[in-house]
Amino acid sequence: MGDSVYKIIEVVGTSKTSWEDATKNAVKAAGLSVRDLRIAEITKLDTVIDKGEVVAFRARVSLSFKYDTDTKKKAKTKAK
Repeated sequence: MGDSVYKIIEVVGTSKTSWEDATKNAVKAAGLSVRDLRIAEITKLDTVIDKGEVVAFRARVSLSFKYDTDTKKKAKTKAK
């Protein structure tokens, strides 16, 4: 296995039903624009309260993805 480089981003997902759904929403949304997601780590959970009632669940999620080495090689080639 060769050396790898990973990037970590942070996103917040929301749901009206649960933290689990909030997490799934965060991962699903990030997956629309980021390829090859590898690990999701829930770093914070909280709720939105309105008039004494929980109205939304929020999950802050750190996501990692592997840099595409082929893309980096193509970028270097184009720059020359």
